[in-house]
Amino acid sequence: MDGMAVAIFVPVVVFMVVVAPIWIVFHYRSKARTVDGLSAGERAELEDMIDVANKMAARIETLEAILDVESPGWREKQQHAS
Repeated sequence: MDGMAVAIFVPVVVFMVVVAPIWIVFHYRSKARTVDGLSAGERAELEDMIDVANKMAARIETLEAILDVESPGWREKQQHAS
């Protein structure tokens, strides 16, 4: 039994002394990054995507207005086709 206890004790000690502290440091480092929020580059990219989305929404509204004038009832036709 003494040899088996050593065979279990040594890996547990190595894990607790080496692996666990590294694991904990990396865990809390990743948590800190998520708490910090977006980086400046990510924020700029997000703002660019918002601008593109707003332009696309304006284009869609314009296209819908044109379709309303040129093809009345297009929305109902589209709903029946789905």
